[in-house]
Amino acid sequence: MAGGSNETVHCIFWNSARVKFRKLKEIFMAIPDLKKIYPRSKDVETIYLKNVISKKNIHVGDFTIYNDFCHDPREFEKNNVLYHYPLNEDKLIIGKFCSIACGTRFIMNCANHTLSSLSTYTFPIFGEVWDQTLQPREAWDHKGDIVIGNDVWIGYEAVIMSGVHIGDGAIIATRAVVTKDVLPYTIVGGVPAKPIKKRFSDETIAELLSLQWWNWSYERILTNLKLIQAGNIEALKRK
Repeated sequence: MAGGSNETVHCIFWNSARVKFRKLKEIFMAIPDLKKIYPRSKDVETIYLKNVISKKNIHVGDFTIYNDFCHDPREFEKNNVLYHYPLNEDKLIIGKFCSIACGTRFIMNCANHTLSSLSTYTFPIFGEVWDQTLQPREAWDHKGDIVIGNDVWIGYEAVIMSGVHIGDGAIIATRAVVTKDVLPYTIVGGVPAKPIKKRFSDETIAELLSLQWWNWSYERILTNLKLIQAGNIEALKRK
């Protein structure tokens, strides 16, 4: 009997261990490879943007995608982030789960020829020709970093100007030129971009900003994905 009891305990232990191992394996296998460039097989137009960034002053969050059907999307830093010279040390910061459409441009501070001078010509950066005592940074007006929140959708060929902050959940319409900050969960469009409408009520926006589902673990997001897709924030708050 003693031997049989020990065998039973042993069997229960190993069965339990196998179940736990299986669950851990399933979780591990489910987590996507966030280091790969292309999220989908046979699609070389859409990339996880974070994994092609080489410049230290560009920061991109997990799962943010960029699609480009005109050029190689891996050339994002060259083709889409313009006038981003190291001299100014300004940053482009993009959050998680953003969707950036083909041709979006981020215009950084070195595009802003100074207005405090009597001339807009950038004399200071041509010191070899003019006065070498001029400070190169004085050639431009500095409006600050571009900061894009989480879950932001930027439409085809939109332009985001230097110093602009775009809140979580905002939508930027096709070919909009964004010169001012955009509030969370607000749709803007036009040249210059102006608010069109809010995506949700103020109460719902506040709840979404409090939930910050984009900061949840992959497993938690996956478990609640149908609620997110269905817009069921009441059920989501209980999770």
